[in-house]
Amino acid sequence: MTLSKLSLRNARRQTGDYLIYFVTIVMVCAMLYAFNCLAVSKEIHDLSGLMDTMTLTIALASIAVIFIIGWLTSYMTGFMLSRRSRELGTYLLIGLENRQVARLFFLENLSVGSVALLFGIPLGNLVYQALRAILLTMFSAPYYFRYDFSLKAIGLTLVYFAAIYLFALIRSRKRIRNMKICDLIYFERQNETAVVKKSRTRKALFGVSIVLGGAGTLLLVTASNLLAGVIGAGCIIAFIYGFFISFSSGVPAYFERKPERKYRGQNLMIFRTLTGKLATMGVVMATVSLLFTATLLTEGSGMVFNGIFQGRLERNAFDLLFVSDQESHADLCRKNMERQLPLTAYRQYRLYRGVDDAVSAYLEKTAGYYRYSYEHDYNGMVFMAYSDYTALRDMLGLPAAKREPDRYIIHCMPYLEEPLRQWKEPLTLDGKTLSPGQIYTEQFAQNLWNGNGHQFLFVVPDAFCADRPTLRFCVAAMTAHSITPEQVETLQRSLSERTVDGVQSAVSGWDLLYSRDVNVADTAAWSAMSVFPLFYLALTLAMTAATVLTVQQLSEAGRYRRQFELLRKLGMDRLEMRRALFGQLAIYYIMPAVPPALIAIPFILDLCGAVEPGTMVGANRPSVILMISLGLFFLVYLIYTVIAYISMKRNALPE
Repeated sequence: MTLSKLSLRNARRQTGDYLIYFVTIVMVCAMLYAFNCLAVSKEIHDLSGLMDTMTLTIALASIAVIFIIGWLTSYMTGFMLSRRSRELGTYLLIGLENRQVARLFFLENLSVGSVALLFGIPLGNLVYQALRAILLTMFSAPYYFRYDFSLKAIGLTLVYFAAIYLFALIRSRKRIRNMKICDLIYFERQNETAVVKKSRTRKALFGVSIVLGGAGTLLLVTASNLLAGVIGAGCIIAFIYGFFISFSSGVPAYFERKPERKYRGQNLMIFRTLTGKLATMGVVMATVSLLFTATLLTEGSGMVFNGIFQGRLERNAFDLLFVSDQESHADLCRKNMERQLPLTAYRQYRLYRGVDDAVSAYLEKTAGYYRYSYEHDYNGMVFMAYSDYTALRDMLGLPAAKREPDRYIIHCMPYLEEPLRQWKEPLTLDGKTLSPGQIYTEQFAQNLWNGNGHQFLFVVPDAFCADRPTLRFCVAAMTAHSITPEQVETLQRSLSERTVDGVQSAVSGWDLLYSRDVNVADTAAWSAMSVFPLFYLALTLAMTAATVLTVQQLSEAGRYRRQFELLRKLGMDRLEMRRALFGQLAIYYIMPAVPPALIAIPFILDLCGAVEPGTMVGANRPSVILMISLGLFFLVYLIYTVIAYISMKRNALPE
């Protein structure tokens, strides 16, 4: 049999023995190709000017994926080398040279990678179609299925795979060429040695790691600067490695305090096997747990960013809203809107300065009211005339507000409704008093930097506004159909030659022009640029860590079978053996996921609270984001766990 034929035979066998690893590589290849297609697609780039930045974010995520999968490939080739060391040593005994054995191992692993690439690219095209459909839907663009291939994306994927595989395989090839026959034959018996050998030291390390974990999590969620965040991350890394390196001493200490639990059910067998594995796999388990931590933090951040973008999507209830501190600018804007755009309705109006900031002070104490410190004139009470308010509600298709001459109306963000119902203070202007009236919470352009009041607005009879100083001059408009970014740019240029980042700046101060259609497109672009790469990275991290755990467990099937054969002879029935196997796998898979969950939960909740109130609402509530983040992670993890359990039950339990 020639060397090439032997390589192909071994590659087929390797694919079967390490099927879960092969499937993971296929999935990673599919994702690499799909995101490369997004990065090079002209159709995607034409959706928004901001989408050009998506190429950079996807490239950065892909570089991270290359390092992650490169580590997985390097780990797996080393693992397979240890498992097949006797076979490779036998090849040397029958006359093959080291360089031939090294080339054999290199070729069979390269063959597995090539087959994964052949399966991954067609699958990646389907993944790309799904991502493309999501993006086009976000931009309200028409979608049609188109199964074609991008040569640029295929080229990039080939380059990425070459970088992933060649580094790992060249390293293994060099290793084999320098090994002797005895090194290969006994290589399988080499395990990871315990980093900390003394039991007393491990117990001390266990306690210190717990303290570091709590301190690191606290620093991470309360960090006010980069240094505190870096220190917190360092404490968490130290906690994870310290915890798993020292855990093998924690179980015996626990049973020493509670010896009656040692012999309950299958506890002795389960925990003896687990501690034995952790004593020699502490670093690997810690690395897996660290990858899971990165997965949850990355995925949670993506969910939070998506929630922020979606929460701000409807900031402007009107198709167009112009705000200025100059009345002449508002007049000019209204005239240009009438001339340039297909308006169905518009209203030019004023916002008036209130009497004081007592309401803001009250809300800060009772509702966590968020104020922009640089916008002091908006921090206080803002008035709107009743006639303007009713006209604007009519433009938006809202029910008419009940008119009560002796009462004021409050229009606010939904999260302020309950505390403002407790506000019973009357308004007194020029000897006339208004008592509290109705509260409305519909979308009314109130969470803009300068909208209709910052988060809340007082609506008073027109007569009360006659002598109040004007705070802003505004023009709100609705259009017959969607307007393009080019039309908005034309309108901006007609107002002033000074435009910064799409926000109009007038010579006398500043003007702001908001477009709902442009805001929708920008929100979709920002979501695509940040959320898609983060989820891409999170899924890669999760699959990598779960693959390492699963391959490690499945490789022990023969040892488990011998163990259960002995237990059957001692009288253990099949049901008890299944329970013992399930317990071992459950603890083995739960352990590396618990520390990441304990770290990620406060981190995600704190991140959700870092934005202004009223943003993370509805389906983007912190509790919902947390459940979805954990749910998606554990769904992927559960798939690998179930595969491992079914395979182990079939291969390890005697009939």
